[in-house]
Amino acid sequence: MAPSIGVAEFYKHKTIFLTGGTGFMGKVLVEKLLRCCPDLNKIYLLMRPKKGQSTKERLDDYFNCRVFDNLQERSPKCFDKLAVIPGDILQEDLGISIEDWDKLQRETEIVFHCAACVRFDMPIRDAVNMNTLGTNKVLKLADGMVNLEVFVHVSTSYCRCEVHTLEERLYPAKHRPQDVMECVKWMDDELLTYLQTKLIEPQPNTYAYTKSLTEDLVSQKAGKYPIVIARPSIVTAAHKEPLPGWVDNLNGPTGLLVGAGKGVIRTMHCHPSYQADVVPVDYAVNACILLAYLTAIEKPKEVRICNVTQSGHNPITWGEALDMGRVHVQEFPFSVCLWYPGGSAKSSKVQHLLALFFTHLLPAYFVDLLMFLMGKKTFMVKIQKRVSYGLNVLQYYTTKEWFFDNDYYRSLSKRISKDDNDVFYTNLKTINWSAYIRNYIKGAREFCCKEDPSTLPQARKLQRQLFWLDKAVQVVIYFLIAYFIYYYIIRFFVM
Repeated sequence: MAPSIGVAEFYKHKTIFLTGGTGFMGKVLVEKLLRCCPDLNKIYLLMRPKKGQSTKERLDDYFNCRVFDNLQERSPKCFDKLAVIPGDILQEDLGISIEDWDKLQRETEIVFHCAACVRFDMPIRDAVNMNTLGTNKVLKLADGMVNLEVFVHVSTSYCRCEVHTLEERLYPAKHRPQDVMECVKWMDDELLTYLQTKLIEPQPNTYAYTKSLTEDLVSQKAGKYPIVIARPSIVTAAHKEPLPGWVDNLNGPTGLLVGAGKGVIRTMHCHPSYQADVVPVDYAVNACILLAYLTAIEKPKEVRICNVTQSGHNPITWGEALDMGRVHVQEFPFSVCLWYPGGSAKSSKVQHLLALFFTHLLPAYFVDLLMFLMGKKTFMVKIQKRVSYGLNVLQYYTTKEWFFDNDYYRSLSKRISKDDNDVFYTNLKTINWSAYIRNYIKGAREFCCKEDPSTLPQARKLQRQLFWLDKAVQVVIYFLIAYFIYYYIIRFFVM
């Protein structure tokens, strides 16, 4: 049964406090709330102050993001509902002034805590300070909110990588969060670095470890106010809203897509038959909005957990995604390419390392040698080292397969009215993956790489030239191999 009031009606006159509003998910969340819940009262955005920029200038920069294009055109006055709270998740009491702190505790009814660092390789001190201690500061603020109806914490479905099937329930952290936060305060860098591997074990990186700690920390507030933890899997470009294919960063699969499309990445260690559990950002954001709505209305005493995941209900494998990408990059090639897009995923690590040497490192050193001989600055080896490092981080997730129970997530569409379901859609079965990846490549080209659609004819011309150059190089290489085999092997036996 759907609640007696709809989603937009629930958000009517509500005041929201949002952390991470300048991030990928945060921007889409703000846009969706402003567009589909037009009668909400206010959204307070925690933003780091920028030297030489006033609050108004910061908001103007924020509004100029392409994600808000439709709102700018149709409803520019809705931006009056946004207000900046100058602060920093890393500072004491979030760096918020006493006046703003008191105002937030008086007025806020809904908290969306999205702020987190998604760098997997962050040192343990920085990861704890950002993801765990930062959340502790937000919880301290929430403790004093007299009208708080729900606290939404955005986590990740990869918070416990050692678990084969992640259920929609809390998993106690390996260590008590307060103890770890205290440790990073007094331990020096050398000692923390020495302990880091043992401390985060069996997690693969500090991101997963601190996300697990933070869930435990949030759960300690159970019963004080309604809490729901959203666990999205790998969040990717928008499916439909605010713009098909919209993405604003090169994290995760987007970096892989752009790197492969530019001919920089030609091999990766990946099991093509494994499922890629990805969720478009608009589905993840809709889930967060619905979770806040349902949790506030139902007021559960326990912490609710929702795995915002695909979980095989509209499956796509890494191999299928890569094959679709190869097709659609022909239609939307990048204007600046190192080489013709090619290469493949390797399930064998040995094959991948061999391909890495011959298709990444050798060409990089050859290009840098030419640059050096021409008296110009070298750059390719440095780029390839960064690419290899990024691939090593990502490949942990492409060479293993996880499963996520997501009954609660799949039930969201049944808990709301049909009209609300059309607006706040969460059914991943509606996605046509080929069309989605086509828009993903188009969006990455336009929004991440800032390439105007008018450059497409020239980009296609360049790609045709690179195609024939690639074929020519292959012919030369095969000829040299054949010549080597004939001259040094067959000729030797004949003689």
